[in-house]
Amino acid sequence: MLTTKRVVIATICGFVFGIVCMLLASSNPNATEPLSATMKWMIVISRTMLGFTIGISAIRLNWWLHGIVLGAIASIPMVVPTIDRLAIAVGSIVMGIIYGFLTEFITSVVFKAKSAALS
Repeated sequence: MLTTKRVVIATICGFVFGIVCMLLASSNPNATEPLSATMKWMIVISRTMLGFTIGISAIRLNWWLHGIVLGAIASIPMVVPTIDRLAIAVGSIVMGIIYGFLTEFITSVVFKAKSAALS
């Protein structure tokens, strides 16, 4: 059964990680041009949606694998515009995996909000 606690915690984690990700992306001293406001919002919204997706997902996987898989999948839309810059594309997927793992860890282990699949 889907719980409000899990959805809220995972979404908040996604939002916080979205802000962190956006700040990290904005602070690149080697960037030829600063991030546009659209790209900053896209980063925050994408990571927030990752958290929300983790919160509502009923996929039957261990918590750690669940976060990794959804983190990788949710990062794909952010990779499409940067596919010509391989380092940025790979970095986006890797960071999505890390944020997915951390979101799932905080939600499932720290706050003990189990997924709908395991209820």
